[in-house]
Amino acid sequence: MRIALSQLTTGPEPDKNLLLIEEWTRRAADAGARLVVFPEASMACFGTPLAPLAQPLDGPWADRVREIARATGTVVVAGMFTPAEDGRVTNTLLATGPGVEASYDKIHLYDAFGFRESEGVAAGARIVTLDVDGVRFGLATCYDVRFPELFRAHADAGAVATLLAASWGAGPGKLDQWELLIRARALDATLWVAAVDQADPGTPPGTAPTGIGHSRVVGPDGTVRERLDAGPELLVTDVDVSEVESTRQRISVLANRRPELWP
Repeated sequence: MRIALSQLTTGPEPDKNLLLIEEWTRRAADAGARLVVFPEASMACFGTPLAPLAQPLDGPWADRVREIARATGTVVVAGMFTPAEDGRVTNTLLATGPGVEASYDKIHLYDAFGFRESEGVAAGARIVTLDVDGVRFGLATCYDVRFPELFRAHADAGAVATLLAASWGAGPGKLDQWELLIRARALDATLWVAAVDQADPGTPPGTAPTGIGHSRVVGPDGTVRERLDAGPELLVTDVDVSEVESTRQRISVLANRRPELWP
């Protein structure tokens, strides 16, 4: 299946970011992509007051993403913010397109490296997979990559790939951790990991995470198959889903688990 990772930089204005999503989706569709993945916080970058701009999944921002997906014949995955009951928001991935409608609320919140996402964001509690042309994908967001259980849950649910959308915070060692974690999660679950980050905005990082770029496509054996540098760029690649089964026959970590020993 041909997929595209849209490594762009979004700003604080949701309507302007929709124009970017439309432009990059059309570019991906012209290159033959069936699935287009945008980063976390595609609706508005972190550092923006999120509660005033959050919208429900049936609101105008999500509906416009649906129109873009429908017009281009692609499935679009993009990060947005939806209202939560306690005045916070949820960090949501919308997945929409012909034959597909799903959403995932980020389970693991980024209360690390001096940032507290949970102060303004409510955690999700549901593992989500979606099917595109008979191929199953799991959804994950940024800090989720530090938790192998989620990726194994995707594999257990029949997924052959995880789509990981991120706004990865800059800092010492963070690029090394980003690549190490993506590769480890692919190998933990013997599935593809397509990880798209916000591009490096080119300014010194503030208190909120923005992005470092370096999006990656990693095979089920943990090897990097495609990579980007720091700046804005579109990555279009073909994912061989049959490779998952052959890898699991050789590297049987899922079959060899001993879940009865763990609480």
